[in-house]
Amino acid sequence: MFHKVQAVQPLPDYSLLVSFENSEQKKYNIKPLFDKWEAFKALSTITGLFEQVNVDAGGYGVSWNDEIDLSCNELYENGVDVSNSLLAWDPDFAKLTPSERERLIQADNEFENGETVNHNAINWD
Repeated sequence: MFHKVQAVQPLPDYSLLVSFENSEQKKYNIKPLFDKWEAFKALSTITGLFEQVNVDAGGYGVSWNDEIDLSCNELYENGVDVSNSLLAWDPDFAKLTPSERERLIQADNEFENGETVNHNAINWD
């Protein structure tokens, strides 16, 4: 069974926010792949390449170029479920400024750790 990707957004610190067709969202950390596969090192050494991630045709994975890609099942099986996190609540994450993204990710990490989240810290209206 394929868990098709509907959308992908690059996050700071080489993670991806992946939305699947079944409405689940997962956060997938790319960093461990830098040491495992030579091609993935380019994502950390070529400025702006990591942010160019796209969903492959049909939703069967994501890719950056002809040499760097990940299957939908890899992302689904090894990603961390964030369907109930603060990241999932903001459909316009990609439109946020870098500082707004950082504040939301920090609040999301606090939320995932069971800490109280200061809503004023993430309110930028």
